[in-house]
Amino acid sequence: MENILVGVYLICFAVIGGGAFALMTQTLRRAAAAPAPRPQGSRRARHPEAPEPGEEVLYVDLSRERLEALYQQAS
Repeated sequence: MENILVGVYLICFAVIGGGAFALMTQTLRRAAAAPAPRPQGSRRARHPEAPEPGEEVLYVDLSRERLEALYQQAS
């Protein structure tokens, strides 16, 4: 009985190992494939959250001088 369980274990181990190897191989092949060239004159798609040209954008200034000034104000 123990020999049968060992055999089933080894078969399952080989199936899982072979599947993992096949998945890894296909992933590496797809990653190494060259991307299709873009048609001439096409632009990259705009990100939906990108600001429109001329639109003001709110940002936080985290420069060292600004942070030191804020730290001095807090103490």
